[in-house]
Amino acid sequence: MDDNKNVVDNGGFLWGLLGCCIPIVGLILFLVWKDTKPKTAKAAGIGALVSVVLAVIYYIVMFVIIGAGAMALG
Repeated sequence: MDDNKNVVDNGGFLWGLLGCCIPIVGLILFLVWKDTKPKTAKAAGIGALVSVVLAVIYYIVMFVIIGAGAMALG
């Protein structure tokens, strides 16, 4: 018996935005919805992934800038 006939799964930009703003929520939503709402789960998961990748890039850039500044001083 299929109970998911009336489930609305249209993805949605706002779920991706929520996942980007709060990555842990995006990950949890992805894990909860991956079987019942695959499009919405994918949007939330991609939002969380984008947020994590941007944070890693930010920290690498800051490390390089601070390291270059320290090298210039001394």
